Amino acid sequence: MTKAENPSSRPIDHLALRGAPGAFALLIGEGVMTFAELDAGVARLASWLLDQAGGPGDRVASWSAKTRAACLMPLAAARAGLIHVPVNPLLKGPQVAHILADSGATLLITNGARADMLGDARPAGCAVQDLTVAETVIDSEGESLPPSSAGPDDLAAVLYTSGSTGRPKGVMLSHANLWLGAESVASYLKLVPDDRVLAVLPLSFDYGQNQLLSAWYAGAAVAPLDYLTPRDVVKAVARHRATTLAGVPPLWVQLVESDWPAEAAAHLKRLTNSGGALTPSLIDAMRATFPNAEITPMYGLTEAFRSTYLEPKLVADHPTSMGRAIPHAEILVCRPDGTITADEEPGELVHCGPLVAQGYWQDAERTADRFKPAPRVSRYGGMAVWSGDTVRRDANHLLYFVGRDDAMIKTAGNRVSPTEVEEVAVASGLIFEAVAFGVPDARLGAAIVLIVRGKRGGADEAGLAAYLRQNLPNFMQPQAIEWRDALPRNPNGKLDRVAIAADWAQKVAA
Repeated sequence: MTKAENPSSRPIDHLALRGAPGAFALLIGEGVMTFAELDAGVARLASWLLDQAGGPGDRVASWSAKTRAACLMPLAAARAGLIHVPVNPLLKGPQVAHILADSGATLLITNGARADMLGDARPAGCAVQDLTVAETVIDSEGESLPPSSAGPDDLAAVLYTSGSTGRPKGVMLSHANLWLGAESVASYLKLVPDDRVLAVLPLSFDYGQNQLLSAWYAGAAVAPLDYLTPRDVVKAVARHRATTLAGVPPLWVQLVESDWPAEAAAHLKRLTNSGGALTPSLIDAMRATFPNAEITPMYGLTEAFRSTYLEPKLVADHPTSMGRAIPHAEILVCRPDGTITADEEPGELVHCGPLVAQGYWQDAERTADRFKPAPRVSRYGGMAVWSGDTVRRDANHLLYFVGRDDAMIKTAGNRVSPTEVEEVAVASGLIFEAVAFGVPDARLGAAIVLIVRGKRGGADEAGLAAYLRQNLPNFMQPQAIEWRDALPRNPNGKLDRVAIAADWAQKVAA
């Protein structure tokens, strides 16, 4: 069988050249950047980053709210030949210190308060520069770098995602991964230069960062927003006359419960969802709230960017479907031996094609576990991502999610490792051991429950809760913590997680 060739791509920093020079590219605060200003700002920031971080291939991290510099970093680092490591602004010092150490970042762009959170945990080889300096550089008349000539397989970014066995792992993304991902999303969403994308999701993960990249691919404008309440989103849609909004299920629940000016709600023409499935009732509420908007549910992996989308015209009749493969992706449903399942037969979702990442940063073991040769029937061949997600395919080739093969908790659009929560809890010194798991939650998708065996013959509930608040981001906080004198074990002497979760569910049901 003749294998398909990967489509052509360009260096990711060339996105700054996609729009008309005078067209709006970034709407931030009360300010505006045209595409000409975006390219000039990227050029100056790239030159400064290269001077600060070292040589090409060095990793440079950014940890901040959606400032102008944070929005330019994915392009500026790439133009300088550096590898960008965006850090979720919700993370606390211990998680950020791990990412900096694991990536070997030589430079961190952040503000003083966040730098202070790291304390002595900041790796010795990682310098810190204040965001205000980066902002000054963007507006300066300093040195500039021309558009890069990076190759398609050159590494452009390392995005950290929670792993099933503990601390976050870095996914290596090439220029081609990012460019073709932007092209793919812009094409199936039919983004055009007149669109305005309200970017409410964190820029530290693939779905959030693509708000920038796909809009700029289309020559459209992005309005980044850090919001505290759903009302902030409502106001921003009205202020920017946003046409496009990407969210996760818990946000959509809040937005449909908000008061919307009719004009603002009507202006939205495109809504996308990922990070968990939309329920039929939520879809109905979204349709009622945003009468002119098409709804596009999506499914994706950081390891392969987006994988599937459901065409808006199919949402009404197939509200629980993941849809079909996005452009530049080949999605197969496979048995453990790599053969293709029959219709309605559950199997593992395997993503093939040019969107597949290059593996996990400096982690050959976990790379080998997820990145394996594509099934023989693949039209692309090469390496594929074996997702760990069980899905089924119907007779119309629409996909449906069945479950995960690991214990990852999907809460509020975030993937949370139970092990990471457990390790932080034990590090408090207040407990001997802990088991974390997810339980269904109407608003979050899943809520985190933590079962612990305490020390000193009693429960220090206040002390443990305070320690977790200090050392875990909000989305990792358990909704419930229960203390036990003993925890069941399996024949191998390991904690019996199934029995512990079942016991908790039985007590709740009673």
